[in-house]
Amino acid sequence: LSSCRDRLNASRDITPVTPPNCRLIKGIETGSEDIDILPNGLAFISSGLKYPGIKSLAPDKPGEIFLMDLNEDNPRALELRISRGFDLSSFNPHGISTYIDRDDTVYLFVVNHPHQKSTVELFKFVEDDNSLVHLKTIRHDLLISVNDIVAMGPDSFYATNDHYFSDFALMFLEMFLGLTWSNVVYYSPKEVKEVAAGFYSANGINISPDRKYVYVADILDHNVHVMEKHANWSLSHVKTLQLDTLVDNLSIDPHTGDIWTGCHPNGMKLFLNDPENLPASEVLRIQNILSEEPVVTRVYADDGSVLQGTSVASIYKRKLLIGTVFHRALYCEL
Repeated sequence: LSSCRDRLNASRDITPVTPPNCRLIKGIETGSEDIDILPNGLAFISSGLKYPGIKSLAPDKPGEIFLMDLNEDNPRALELRISRGFDLSSFNPHGISTYIDRDDTVYLFVVNHPHQKSTVELFKFVEDDNSLVHLKTIRHDLLISVNDIVAMGPDSFYATNDHYFSDFALMFLEMFLGLTWSNVVYYSPKEVKEVAAGFYSANGINISPDRKYVYVADILDHNVHVMEKHANWSLSHVKTLQLDTLVDNLSIDPHTGDIWTGCHPNGMKLFLNDPENLPASEVLRIQNILSEEPVVTRVYADDGSVLQGTSVASIYKRKLLIGTVFHRALYCEL
């Protein structure tokens, strides 16, 4: 039990760190689990995740994808319309990733959990009428408990499976026993294969700006793995950066290569969700992860009074978006 408590960082409390100029985003009330920002400053936000064992503030409401234009002086969150022919009633969005094709088409990949299963939904973003056109649903036996994805092409991606089992009781047992059966899968229409394994719970995944390295967060091992990407899409381990927090999603600053991550200082609070002892929030910026001495800075930390259960932090110019598993979202001007 003590190792389970350690993995959840059950005894950790945090000291608040509040950047100036932060405000809660109007209209996002039931989560902003993942955020991906295009080079032109348009930010996609996945909202309304229902995840086994974690509270949902709107259990009966389908999930949504929001859009924010970070070039505006006072950006607002706008719900994107989703084309007909897609089952919105069971939409349960989790990790997201964008891909811009040679012809400037923007594809949005969304991890979806309809009826507690895992699929990846592929959409085309139509900016003129703020809509997403559903292109296809991807299912595969290796995509069992998908958490996050990073797009590699218009129909290929890396995905993390955060558990080996998809059944909630078995998922809990897996964590309790400390099994390292979680993995990373590469998917394309031609080939699907496991490319990295041995994680307690592989969570956020992203890629360096030069497309040479893939970063994987192991939320229960409190670390970020740096993997080298090979021509056949396989990944080999380069190094691991150990942290003292549960690392969730990873975002990359395209200009500096810095990794920004939303973290859970204390995972136990996330599952217990006691109103007297709220799940806290933490944002870390990791600079020069490939060097001997990476620099880790706590940019934001809150005891849950403003923001509960931070899962992601994404940067565009000097603007920072901070998202959560089931709660609000924060916009900061740094």
